[in-house]
Amino acid sequence: MDVITIESAAYAKIVRRIDDIEQKILDIVKKAQNPLSERWLDNQQLCQVLNISKRLLQSYRDEKQIPFSQINHKIYYKASDVEKFLTKNYKPLIGY
Repeated sequence: MDVITIESAAYAKIVRRIDDIEQKILDIVKKAQNPLSERWLDNQQLCQVLNISKRLLQSYRDEKQIPFSQINHKIYYKASDVEKFLTKNYKPLIGY
């Protein structure tokens, strides 16, 4: 077995880096465990998720089909509301 000697400052730096990596992993796991319904999407994100135009999304808001929150000029949608909107508009295939 080989013995490696390092300075205490170098050892402390390695420990800090390991702690940083551990924290990043914990953050990633926490994000992955959050249900989609706890997330908020902005206009651009929702347009990309639904593959629709901003104008169509505006129509959904105007027709009160999808709830939203607005802070200044920025609009946000609760992912759980988007899921409800999609479920409400779901058209199952008969005999499938």
